[in-house]
Amino acid sequence: MSLIYSTYQAKARFSEVMRHVREGRTVTISYRGEPVAEIHAIEQGPRTIEEHLQDLERRGILVDNGERRVPFRAIDRRPGALARFLEDRGP
Repeated sequence: MSLIYSTYQAKARFSEVMRHVREGRTVTISYRGEPVAEIHAIEQGPRTIEEHLQDLERRGILVDNGERRVPFRAIDRRPGALARFLEDRGP
């Protein structure tokens, strides 16, 4: 869930905003009621798709439907798959 601060509040409570970000929350900055920016923690190192999905669920962006998850797998692991795909499409 995102916290929302006006630009004035974000400036006045910058330490509080940074504490929320360090805790892993996303902070939205609004100007005259319209969201204009988001502040979130920098990702540390590569993450797996499963870790990313778990993070999205934790933040309430995705909701688990209760069904068993099938692990993701690459469709084509050979290098150049995109080039071959574009080549097949033509000009």
